Amino acid sequence: MTLIGRMYSYIAQPQTKVILSAAALSNLEIELLPFEYGVTNQSPEFTQKFPPAKIPAFESFDGFRLTEGAAIARYVSSLVPDAALLGRNTKETALVDQWVHFAESEIHMDVSMIYAGASLKLLPGYNADLHKWHEDRVVRSLRFLNNYLEKRPSGLLVSDSITLADLFLATAIQRVGQTICGAAEREQVYPHVFAHHAKVMSDARLKDVFGEPGFIEERLVYN
Repeated sequence: MTLIGRMYSYIAQPQTKVILSAAALSNLEIELLPFEYGVTNQSPEFTQKFPPAKIPAFESFDGFRLTEGAAIARYVSSLVPDAALLGRNTKETALVDQWVHFAESEIHMDVSMIYAGASLKLLPGYNADLHKWHEDRVVRSLRFLNNYLEKRPSGLLVSDSITLADLFLATAIQRVGQTICGAAEREQVYPHVFAHHAKVMSDARLKDVFGEPGFIEERLVYN
């Protein structure tokens, strides 16, 4: 594998999983630097290079720097065109971008609030009304997604091979399976969504990045 640079983050961070997965599928490698939130990203060495003090933060060996997970993932995906992570033509590339945005804004953002507010109890003011609002948004998206994937012969979002869109979706759905979808929902309500997740996870190159899914048996009910 070809080492292309270094990145500040930690493996459990969802966008970091996408970036490292894109690298693995392209036969590339990124060195993950030791990181302690609130310490590493507040150090002068870090903030001089990355003033927003956010992770993930990537630096290539020629000094090129990027923040924002989707931007880093897209850059890494562009380095080996034959891997086709951004699609094989302009229309497929547009579809990849569409589904990346959908996975982030329509699923991941809301389910992350549920995870932080209901599972980890980290959000002051999080309540039943907010939980229902976020859950309703995710459910609406999952229904649409399940219907779409049912009609996809490959079981993937854009083509017959894994794209960046599939990686972003698999990351979001992993969190869904840890919160609002228990075994019954995964198997009976959204089978095509979770078949997609299983298909992406079946690629041996991704198992070390994603680890065990950590799915729950019974869906999370806020109380």
